[in-house]
Amino acid sequence: MSDPITPAGMAALKARYDHLFATERPQMVEVVSWAAGNGDRSENGDYLYGRKRLREIDRELGHLSRRMKDLQVVDPSRQPDKTRIFFGATIKVVDEDDREQTLTLVGRDEADAGAGRIAWNSPVAIALKGARIGETRTARLPAGERYLEVREINYPG
Repeated sequence: MSDPITPAGMAALKARYDHLFATERPQMVEVVSWAAGNGDRSENGDYLYGRKRLREIDRELGHLSRRMKDLQVVDPSRQPDKTRIFFGATIKVVDEDDREQTLTLVGRDEADAGAGRIAWNSPVAIALKGARIGETRTARLPAGERYLEVREINYPG
């Protein structure tokens, strides 16, 4: 099965691809062409940097293209059972030390733990999948077990 991604996550990947392809790459091609016309390429910093950056852009374009083909857009607002935690849910949990956290279960390409977006296949997300409000689940983390009580479950839309 392909990896899930939210519609917003896919839009962000596509925007990055479009920016690289339509803006950054043509600018770098122009710099390399200009620098190549300046004579000796072996000591031409603009030429050498431009070629290196062009390879980086092409590598990222290839990666983004492959990822977008492998991803399946899953719209969390269409989740039929909004009383349980599934992909795309935004939840509030409280741990055993009474620390509250708001988390959103997203695809791994859009995960950002610092912003509260965790990958759907992370240990915390796996422990919470299918839980309802009021349930306590145990997440097995490298630092040890963590008990999380579900306080809220929300889906977009």
